[in-house]
Amino acid sequence: MIYTLTLNPAVDYVIHVEKLNIGSILRSTDENVFFGGKGINVSAVLHELEVQSVAMGFLSGFTGKEIENGLTRKGIKNDFVYLEKGFTRINIKIRSREETDINGNGPQIEDKDFAALFKKLENLQDGDMLVLAGSIPGTLPKDTYEKIMASFSDKKINFVVDAAGQLLVNALKYRPFLIKPNTDELSEIFSVRISSVDDAAKYALKLQEKGARNVLVSMGADGAVLLDESGSRHFMPAFKGKVINTVGAGDSMVAGFIAGYEKRHDFEYALKLGTAAGSATAFSEGLGDSATIKSILENILKNK
Repeated sequence: MIYTLTLNPAVDYVIHVEKLNIGSILRSTDENVFFGGKGINVSAVLHELEVQSVAMGFLSGFTGKEIENGLTRKGIKNDFVYLEKGFTRINIKIRSREETDINGNGPQIEDKDFAALFKKLENLQDGDMLVLAGSIPGTLPKDTYEKIMASFSDKKINFVVDAAGQLLVNALKYRPFLIKPNTDELSEIFSVRISSVDDAAKYALKLQEKGARNVLVSMGADGAVLLDESGSRHFMPAFKGKVINTVGAGDSMVAGFIAGYEKRHDFEYALKLGTAAGSATAFSEGLGDSATIKSILENILKNK
């Protein structure tokens, strides 16, 4: 089974205005509500690809209840810890000539809540996959991911880590199955400017040498490069289309890669499906749906 963990989920309120004038009363031209959080995004796209997962993490208040109900309505399994105080954060995404995001902080997570999450995670079995995605809330220790991975040292769990900076680096000693830095994150880790596929592959190899089994580097308009655990290097150019929304595109790529590997155990196919899923989201208002992903994948396979 695949489990996704989102420690600080959100309701994303996406609002469009013709022009953002600070200090004025504005009227929206369009608005949507999406259930956000990197792990939740991965579970949602896996569902579109007919791969089952269980979404986990912390929820609270009226917004948390709506996320839980919304996932259940879609048929996405979930097993959250429900907090007694506060409410799951609301992120405001303003879309105009430029993108402006205002992200909430989220509720207080207490020790007993974290203990309850650990209790749920104890159900994972050898061969299961756990996706650790996104930042760690300020109310939790910075080594939360490490503590979770260390607790499974006696089990064969396939970890997927989609995080930035030291969070990602500290996870490498636990030999995660997959990590997915983008070029900015990779540049930050090594204090260099990565501007080519060769650069991305060079520094991805350094992360692999530190413990990561498979390293997938997303490069935006320049495509993606994968170093797999068999020692092979794969490159996939970006699929061309009109970019509408970048939020969730990286999460969608992770979901597509996982789904592709689960279905065929083929890294090249996994990279192609990951590219299709990431592109589908980039070309959509929300997360890419199954029809869009399938259409893009067919084009990628046709032009191989």
